[in-house]
This record gives sequence, structure tokens and C-alpha cells, in this order.
Amino acid sequence: MPEKIKGKYYLAIDIGASSGRHILGHLENGKLCTEEIYRFQNGAINKDGQLVWDIDRIFEHVLTGMEKCKEAGLIPFAISIDTWGVDYVLLDNDGNRLCDAVSYRDHRNDHADKTVEKMIPMKELYLRTGIQKQQFNTICQLVAFQNAEPEILRKSNKLLLIPDYLNYLLTGVMRTEYTNASTTGLLDAISGTWDMDLIKKLNLPTHIFTPVFEPGTPIGSVKENIAKRIGYSPSVYMTTSHDTASAILAIPAENETDYAYISSGTWSLMGTELTRPNLSYISLKYNFTNEGGYKRRYRYLKNIMGLWIVQRLKAEQAPDISYEEFSKRASEKETDGRIDVNDNRFLSPENMLQEINTYLYESGQNTTEDVYEAASVVYRSLAECYARAISEMEDLLEKKFDVINIVGGGSNSDFLNALTAKCTGKKVLAGPSECTAIGNMLTVMITSGEIKDLWEARKTVRRSFDIKEYV
Repeated sequence: MPEKIKGKYYLAIDIGASSGRHILGHLENGKLCTEEIYRFQNGAINKDGQLVWDIDRIFEHVLTGMEKCKEAGLIPFAISIDTWGVDYVLLDNDGNRLCDAVSYRDHRNDHADKTVEKMIPMKELYLRTGIQKQQFNTICQLVAFQNAEPEILRKSNKLLLIPDYLNYLLTGVMRTEYTNASTTGLLDAISGTWDMDLIKKLNLPTHIFTPVFEPGTPIGSVKENIAKRIGYSPSVYMTTSHDTASAILAIPAENETDYAYISSGTWSLMGTELTRPNLSYISLKYNFTNEGGYKRRYRYLKNIMGLWIVQRLKAEQAPDISYEEFSKRASEKETDGRIDVNDNRFLSPENMLQEINTYLYESGQNTTEDVYEAASVVYRSLAECYARAISEMEDLLEKKFDVINIVGGGSNSDFLNALTAKCTGKKVLAGPSECTAIGNMLTVMITSGEIKDLWEARKTVRRSFDIKEYV
């Protein structure tokens, strides 16, 4: 076991596509105690006709949340950042950003997967990377960027994924973390390193990719000017920096094998863990992906559009009520309407209610102007999609799952959890809701020696948080 690092508080900075939060954690009598210190809204913005992340604003929120720790008199000795995957920035020779951080939802990426497939067949790509076909994967984004702005790509010295860029801004150190890099579609599924032969085949520059490190790797202290601003000098660690990887680490699984999960938020990631990737043709056909997890455990899962559709409905049609009330009103609406929640039309429409009605009309179903009925359609469609996905996974892996662990913000939705139990016929265990931040800090706690290993971390989660059961 590594030498225990002195200190008590761990600061997990968990930044999602719709919000970010700073959560402090420490161990007390064998339980993990957490406290939210700061929260901020996030979201892609339209700039010059593109959907981009305001990365400077995000970093300012990172620093503000760190300042709040000082104000509260709770000084973390270690901080770690997780975010969503696939998006990136390009830097010049001086480490300055060359362009905006374009969102994976930007329409520039529309049909980019088809362009990639003309360069390398999907069957071969899956064998190399194990990553499912999605038009917004980094591999597709880079090919689309190369076609749109080749001059900028030629000038680029380094590429950093979003959490790695934020770590660079904090420390001045450029490194790539494994779990987030695995979502790019450019990492070798077996070795966990950049597939340089693939990168060359796509005519992308190889020198822009920085070395890949494991989650838990120390990066260094914050830069002097940052330490002066926030009032202390914490160590920065790489965590399981893809938010789903952090969430999966914190699953309160009741045994070490044979459990399924849904990391439920803007996206629903439904899957299980494997000790080796499934690179079979049938796995490709069902569009399952093999993303990297803690200690090289593979997150074998299917990406499902998730609560993004509900989030947009609420933001556009009912911004002033809580998600709890929104979900409750949706549960009171009976409907036979169904949509394909994975249809790309729902990725970034101008009006989500209108897009749902267009789908319903085109598929011969009744339309609705009632936002809660539309939300009911989405919730019911999601639960049925979960049922299909777990059935496919059981067929692929030739095993049965009796329990689905639902973690993340979506675990707070009684309506969706009950629908999931009903549609799948499985016991559903829901919670904790802040599992991403929890998994983020647990990664560093294991590295520091506060917690023995992954299985002890999951036992700690079971001891520390309330888990709700649905049958």
C-alpha cells in the first residue's frame, strides 16, 4: 500500500455538460462524508455560428470554487477534475489555445462518422479501438475539423481533452488521462496507448497527442499565481477524468461480478464491467462500446441519449419548476407515444417539443402540445430502451443480470426508476446521485492510501449513502 498522504479533505471538481460542482470529501468512522462547496451552470453557447464551450468561464468557475474552500476554512490537500468526454482544445507551441472548444453537439460533426468510415472500415476501427460508432467521437470531430479548418490543425502543437486542459491551466503540465482518452476512438483497446498507425491513416498529425497516464497519477502543485489567488497550494491529481468512469467506480455493487449499471444524467450509459474488451462483430452490430475504466476494467456499455431530451423540454417549456415536480407531472400522464431516444435529431434541435412532435407525426402517432405528456413519452421510451439494451447485453455476454444499479442525477427520478424496474423485470437500486464526484475523489483516496482498493471503495459507498430499491 502506498504511504498515506497527510491531509483530510479531497476536492472533486465534477463538470458536466449542464452544470458543475465542487464537492469536498473526507473519511469519518469508515464512512465517506461529502459537502457541496460550490455549484455553477454550464452549457454550450452559440458563437460565430458554432456551438462551443466557454472554457475560460468554466476555468474561472473552477478557481472560484477553490476559493470557496478557503472561505469555508476547509482546505483540500488534493484536487481532481472530471468532465464529459470527446471534446478537446488545440494549443500552439507556446501553449496558447488556437481555437474554441467546439461542442460535440455542433452540426459540424453531422455525418462525420461516414467520412471516417470511407477512410477506414468500421469493422477494422472497432477491432482496434473497441469504441462504438458515434458522429461526435473525437476521431470524427478531428476529421471534420481537418476538412473545415486545416490551417489551424497544421499549426497545432498539442491536443488536450477538456479535463486535461483544465489541469494544464492549473499546473502548466500537459498530460492525457486514460479513461477520457479511451472515448476518443483513437486509443488502442488493448494497450491503452494512442494508435499512431490509425492516426496516420486518417492523415492527422501524430505529434499533437501527449502521453497517456493512469487515473490517480499525481500531476503537481497549482501554479504560483493560482496558489496566491486561492490562498493555498493543493496537489493536483489525475482522476478517472471521464465522468462516467468516475461514476462507475462509485457504483455500490453488492458483489464483484455480474452487475449492470446505468449512469443516468444528460446521457444514460448502460452497461457492465469487463476485464477484457469485447471486440466481436456482434458487439459492433449492437453498437456497444469498450471504454476504459479504473485499473483497466472496461466500461462495456451503450450510450443512450438519456435525460438530455427531458432537460431541454424543461428548459424550453417549464424553466421555473423543479426537476422533481416536472418528473411528477410527467408520471401523471398516460400515453402510448414512443420515440427513438437515440435518433440524432434529438442531439441539438432548435425546439425539443417540436422535434418530438415531428417524430410522432412522421411515425403515425398522436402529437401533443402538453409538455408533461411529451416528457412522459420520453421517460417511457427511455425505460423501454434500457430494457432492450440490457437484453442485448445479456445475449452478447451470455449471462443474466438480476440487479441494475442506477447512479447519477437521474437516480433521483422515482418515475423513471419505477418504469425501468417494470420494463426490465430487474431489481433497481438507485443512488447515490453525486456518484461522479464521489468516484472522482475515491480514485485519489485509493492512490493516497486512505482506501485500500476499488472493492473497499465500493463498500465505503454502500456504507455511506442511502440506496433506494425498486422492484
